Amino acid sequence: MAGQRGRDVLIKISDGGTPETFVAVAGIRARTISLSAALVDATTAQSPQAWRELIAGAGTKRAEVAGSGVFRDAASDARIRQAYFGGEAARFRLEVPDFGVLAGPFLISELSYAGDHDAEATFAIRLMSAGVVAFEADVEGA
Repeated sequence: MAGQRGRDVLIKISDGGTPETFVAVAGIRARTISLSAALVDATTAQSPQAWRELIAGAGTKRAEVAGSGVFRDAASDARIRQAYFGGEAARFRLEVPDFGVLAGPFLISELSYAGDHDAEATFAIRLMSAGVVAFEADVEGA
């Protein structure tokens, strides 16, 4: 598989409307998507040769997204601020070419703004899953 351009990874947020429309948040320059699952240890004194035993599917799952960049426009900046200050578990779509789409509710756990006097204003964001995150594989390899 050939390498992928990082700029093709998109973070989109729902407009909250019906029907739901997702809009790209910003020009995200650096981003990380982390998926993890807690393990439940079921090891006992009777475990074969004292090997650890885990209960499949018993732990909690989570997704975390971190990114930084420049907001695309005032509307996307306003939508992120609305979700943050409202404590909203907004629906996000994380589109990763040749991998797939992760979609579900996320809370904004961190939001920061920065800027130099002779450059654009930048922001950093961290999203934490707040419910079921669905995955749809990229079958086209777009």
